[in-house]
Amino acid sequence: MDEKSYYSRLLVAFLMVLCFGVIVLQYVCPTSDCQLLHLASLSSRLGSRAPGDRMNGAGAGDPYSSEDGALVRFVPRFNFTTNDLNRAVDFNIKGNDVIVFLHIQKTGGTTFGRHLVRNIQLERPCECHAGQKKCTCYRPGKRDTWLFSRFSTGWSCGLHADWTELTNCVPSFMGNRESQERRRTPSRNYYYITILRDPVWRYLSEWRHVQRGATWKASKHMCDGHSPTLSELPSCYTGDDWSGCSLEEFMVCPYNLANNRQTRMLADLSLVGCYNLSVMSERQRWAMLLESAKRNLRNMAFFGLTEYQRKTQYLFEHTFRLSFIAPFTQLNGTRAASVEVESETQRRIRELNQWDVELYEYARDLFLQRFQYARQQERREARQRRLQERRKLHAKVKPWWGVTGKAVFKPTKEPPMTEQSPTFSEEKRVDAGQTLESETEGQVEDNWLEEDDSETILDYLENVEQWR
Repeated sequence: MDEKSYYSRLLVAFLMVLCFGVIVLQYVCPTSDCQLLHLASLSSRLGSRAPGDRMNGAGAGDPYSSEDGALVRFVPRFNFTTNDLNRAVDFNIKGNDVIVFLHIQKTGGTTFGRHLVRNIQLERPCECHAGQKKCTCYRPGKRDTWLFSRFSTGWSCGLHADWTELTNCVPSFMGNRESQERRRTPSRNYYYITILRDPVWRYLSEWRHVQRGATWKASKHMCDGHSPTLSELPSCYTGDDWSGCSLEEFMVCPYNLANNRQTRMLADLSLVGCYNLSVMSERQRWAMLLESAKRNLRNMAFFGLTEYQRKTQYLFEHTFRLSFIAPFTQLNGTRAASVEVESETQRRIRELNQWDVELYEYARDLFLQRFQYARQQERREARQRRLQERRKLHAKVKPWWGVTGKAVFKPTKEPPMTEQSPTFSEEKRVDAGQTLESETEGQVEDNWLEEDDSETILDYLENVEQWR
């Protein structure tokens, strides 16, 4: 009985310690995201590979290999240059470089913004505290931020600032935060990033958000040094907000900024007179905005798509050489997805957002081509590494194959020479031996190269199948 009671007390004590640990974890890190990161970090310390890490090359150890199969039915529509597709940048987090996140409403930017401050493996992780929205993201050894976003610097350039606002505001804002000594250092590199979403579902998501009382009244819409007047940007509702509005009411307002929001927020509004609609015709205005948005999107360091979470994670990691701790999750159960919309209504939404539809098709094509280009580049680098390893192995085992200067000479058309021949000198024997050794080594190298060429052919055939 004494032994049983001893083990019972020991079990009770263990359970009490476990419950106490769970309570402390909930207090220190109440959010599920934070707990997930702790678990991922723990598994990494125990020797398992973090989901964000990639092994060399593609294969069973590659967490993104399953994403390659999704490109089978992808047919590219646009021709992009190598510079458009290769977006890997030399981001120096210890220097002056800054990532600037352009957050467009209802594109999943809040989730991605949290990934930036909570889910990246860093030498000096961002300091995030429970109950506070903003995190402190300092560079290693400095009190200087490397990230300009909602969850790091707040809405410092205005609520949901667009491309026009950010490009005019961010450099001066970051300059004002620097000390006199820091201002003498070379100018910063600003790497702009954003997230896009299918226009129809983004529009429906914004309607549901506005229906619940969202207004974004704090948005400045700064352009050419001033905000738009009430006549340039009238309101769609009277009162404090537009809560309870129907989808029909949301769609019929001609001043609704939800219409083609992604195109407008990514374009240079100065090109069309900002919000002054009398400068040019509506169609000419939107055509210019669309071309500007495409150009800015193409030149951004990175952009992701809400509908492709894992590819978005891969391209960010590939672009900035940073790894996420926990993998991105594809969530399809959004509020917009729960809305039952008739096909006719969806068609009308697409017409209202025709410029966003065109921009998204362009962005999707560029995004998928960038993903495929990056994967092919990664496979080529893996093949080069394997080839170098084989050459090193060949150099070590070459004596075992008998590849030396004493190997048998190849027969030639000329009669063989002997040591008694007057023209056969010691010098020529040495030269012949060196020539034979180089020829034999060249043959072996050719064998290695032929093996690598076969892999290249297989990779090419694989890519042809994907592009059909």
